[in-house]
Amino acid sequence: MDVRSQISMVFHLDKCIGCHTCSIACKNIWTDRKGTDYMWWNNVETKPGTGYPTRWEDQVNYKGGWRVGDDGELHLRSTSKGSVVFNLFHSPTQPSLDDYYEPWTYDYENLFNAPEGDDQPVARPVSMITGEPMDIEAGPNWDDDMGGSPIYAESDPNLEDLSPQERQQMFEIERLAFFYLPRICNHCLNPSCVASCPSGALYKRGEDGIVLINQERCRAWRSCVSACPYKKTYFNWSTGKSEKCILCYPRLETGQAPACFHSCVGRIRYLGNVLYDADRMLEAAKRPDLELVDAEREMILDPHDPDVTAQAFANGVPEAVIDSAQKSPVYKFVKEWGLALPLHVEFRTFPMLFYVPPLLPVMSKQEGEVVRTDTEDLFADVEKARAPIRYLSRMFAAGNDGKVRYALRKQYAVRLHRRHRTVGDIDHETALRALAEADCTEDQADAIYKLASLPTFDERFVIPAMQREQAIAMTEDPHEHKQSVGFGFLTGPKRG
Repeated sequence: MDVRSQISMVFHLDKCIGCHTCSIACKNIWTDRKGTDYMWWNNVETKPGTGYPTRWEDQVNYKGGWRVGDDGELHLRSTSKGSVVFNLFHSPTQPSLDDYYEPWTYDYENLFNAPEGDDQPVARPVSMITGEPMDIEAGPNWDDDMGGSPIYAESDPNLEDLSPQERQQMFEIERLAFFYLPRICNHCLNPSCVASCPSGALYKRGEDGIVLINQERCRAWRSCVSACPYKKTYFNWSTGKSEKCILCYPRLETGQAPACFHSCVGRIRYLGNVLYDADRMLEAAKRPDLELVDAEREMILDPHDPDVTAQAFANGVPEAVIDSAQKSPVYKFVKEWGLALPLHVEFRTFPMLFYVPPLLPVMSKQEGEVVRTDTEDLFADVEKARAPIRYLSRMFAAGNDGKVRYALRKQYAVRLHRRHRTVGDIDHETALRALAEADCTEDQADAIYKLASLPTFDERFVIPAMQREQAIAMTEDPHEHKQSVGFGFLTGPKRG
């Protein structure tokens, strides 16, 4: 058993209001420089929708992540030992700028200083790359709130497995269904971006699992861009280096939450560390798609188990980090309660960002009638949800409907339990029956309600005590005593 610590996250999608405050907070701190104009390390998408970059979930086209080959072994989709040299100079599966968007600003000078005339002066859009006037054709949230759009929403790859009736249900305007999906780098346990890098610039920090790019070693091969199935690694055309979300590790090392977490208006974000068994990873990644959620959860170990904590301590995991793992909200949502699920676990990178699937409105409309709580079939509302379970399972459980159904039923049972406690329109017997059928107790329901609805900052962000002196040592070259893996964003590629 190889026990390691990993910083992990949970996003509660029923609480996201799509305000993009998280995106702006990240943009202002990390990606407001030349060459990063088009980058959004944190972005919020409307689902169903095509996302950013366009149709990033379609790995038939982009070939990100891992696959199990005919030999039963894991292989990168984007490259191989035989093709890595050729892919250095030509990577047809890499997204182009058109798949993101061409960043622009406006010619405010003309607006403010135009000479007097008969026409109202305007500020024309100007490319931030070429400086030339341009027509705006796309943006990072171009399909925001377009859940019923026949152009954007119907191009969502997750709709492919839905029946015609389910697709019609999602796009009828009177019962339109959409929700928001915030995304950052998943800091995966089995990151394909790290495995694909020919220069070894990408690495996973041993003390917390955060995936970073060494700016000194990066040689602009861009293999990481192709290999990441979530398309959360970007190429800076100005510096000639790849960049990505660093989970605000300078903030974590000083006990602060990442910028996007700290600024979240809906308080949907939770952060903590988990202990996992690295020895199980390879076999877990080879399991069938429908078993991958269980495989990832089985890798996450019980931090209260004496054998686990002893092995973690023997592996060099500090006692303070083990203590924080025992209080981690992520462990509760993912392992203890079974509410949070990984996004597209079929990519086999084992993402460390989990999502509580959206239960959506309390009441919805079916066949002209408002659906209300049926005391005979308590979970009828879940089965008739406006976002079909099949759609959600394609996103969060590699097609395993049971995992999503379990999470939604438990959420709904907690809702009925709280209605009994606060509104009184559900009797105690019905509330108890709902909890029992959803594999939940009253104590657990109260704990879920408290952490989901009434958490304090310290309950949402259980940040382990970082070994800051070790982190500083890692950023220094022992021979030259200079920064070697830090930010280095503003310097371009070395010439000659």
